[in-house]
Amino acid sequence: MWYMHDGTGWWMVFGIMMMIFFWGGIIALIAWGISKFSKRDHLEIKAGPLDIAKERYAKGEISREEYEEIKKSLR
Repeated sequence: MWYMHDGTGWWMVFGIMMMIFFWGGIIALIAWGISKFSKRDHLEIKAGPLDIAKERYAKGEISREEYEEIKKSLR
């Protein structure tokens, strides 16, 4: 009766490892969530050069000839 803990050494190591994996997974999940939602790149629409040329033409910054030339050179 006094020696009841002699055979539990490996089970304790297994339990400690499982506890480390569990809490490590929880911490990794929280870190992933923070990094995923803190980036704002997915909200921004990245405009290409042709979109920029269209926008400049719409604002009147460039003429139709300049716009057509840019469009031909980009395609």
